[in-house]
Amino acid sequence: MNEKQTQLPGAIVTGSSRGIGAAIAERLACAGYGVCVNYLRNEERAREVVARIEVAGGRAMAVQADVGDFNAVCTLVERTAMAYDGLRIIANNAGLSEHRTLAEMSIEDWNRSIAVNLSSAMFTTKAALEHLRQQPWARVVNICSLRAMIGSDHGAQYASAKSGLIGLTKSLALELAPSITVNAVSPGYTRTDMTRDSLERHGERIFAKIPAGRAAEPEEIAALVAFLASEEAGYISGQTINANGGIYM
Repeated sequence: MNEKQTQLPGAIVTGSSRGIGAAIAERLACAGYGVCVNYLRNEERAREVVARIEVAGGRAMAVQADVGDFNAVCTLVERTAMAYDGLRIIANNAGLSEHRTLAEMSIEDWNRSIAVNLSSAMFTTKAALEHLRQQPWARVVNICSLRAMIGSDHGAQYASAKSGLIGLTKSLALELAPSITVNAVSPGYTRTDMTRDSLERHGERIFAKIPAGRAAEPEEIAALVAFLASEEAGYISGQTINANGGIYM
């Protein structure tokens, strides 16, 4: 690894081999961060994200880790901090969404959703805390969901975890101030692998409910995350910012 790379401040984006996470990783790399592209299973997709970043002149590395496992997260954090000049940005993006009614849901379904959608944000922030505190300023951005605001009739485990993420965001914003800000971004319908089938089947009905008349592109969500992760956003903390085209106000 060359000297230039080790002088870059580090950024971790969990669940960033595709979709919103990949767009966030690419945006932070353009902003001058050495980015950890985290993935669980799809190494090929993660390496494609790394390749796009490098072609654009940025620095990134792909790291496999199950972010629902605290020990795995600790390893992820230490590898990133060692590869770059510590850690300044944590974007807790990893998510797991499965359609399950209460009758269909197993206890394992519930526990896994809480681990990936909520506990992982605490795990990553806790593991990175001492590195973040070594920076003159640092940022944590949690990716929430519209479902945290409106609930779900087919995914109580997901809506509950994402609602908990809002409480975690507010609590950590209080605890980690003033040098570390903590905010959440709550996207609405966004064109990703996770929503492709739903939008293909029900897009016309969904878009009729959205004042903007369309779904978001991942890059639009990434732009908001990148601003909250910037030095200029230092007076914003403890907020959940909705990016949903006006479907929830």
